Amino acid sequence: MNAKVLILNQNYEPMSVVNVKKAIALLYLGKAELIEAQNGQLVRAVSVSMAFPSIVRLSVFVRVPYKKIILSRKNILRRDGHRCQYCGRADLPLTVDHVMPASRNGEDSWENLVCACVRCNNKKGDRTPEEALMPLRRKPMRPNHVTFIRHVVGSLDERWKPYLFLN
Repeated sequence: MNAKVLILNQNYEPMSVVNVKKAIALLYLGKAELIEAQNGQLVRAVSVSMAFPSIVRLSVFVRVPYKKIILSRKNILRRDGHRCQYCGRADLPLTVDHVMPASRNGEDSWENLVCACVRCNNKKGDRTPEEALMPLRRKPMRPNHVTFIRHVVGSLDERWKPYLFLN
């Protein structure tokens, strides 16, 4: 009962991840329909038994305000997969680096901050990646809330990938 269930809005847009108990309550109350079930597993009660849910879809469209992800060190590390964006190493302590240095009016934004190991951050110094001859492995960009569903769950259920646009 500790498994995670993907909740989709009525238009199949991923909304959140909940525990199985919450998903079963939504199904039982008729507020959601089963889209994907765990293979062969059942949840039984005295008067009813139902498939163990993996993905459920809400019966009514829920208008969700734009989910803005807060710019923080922790979220930058998550977005970059806890890897240095210059050398690619993940086994060293990481810092947050300004692509366009703050001393040159580089702002604190999703598009200007990346993970960097201490060695690469010191080597780059007050220069741009081009000036330091240290190209970025990936262009930094603002993540969306679907990106972070992966981090909430840990290992993803293969059945979720089409709904999270990970195919």
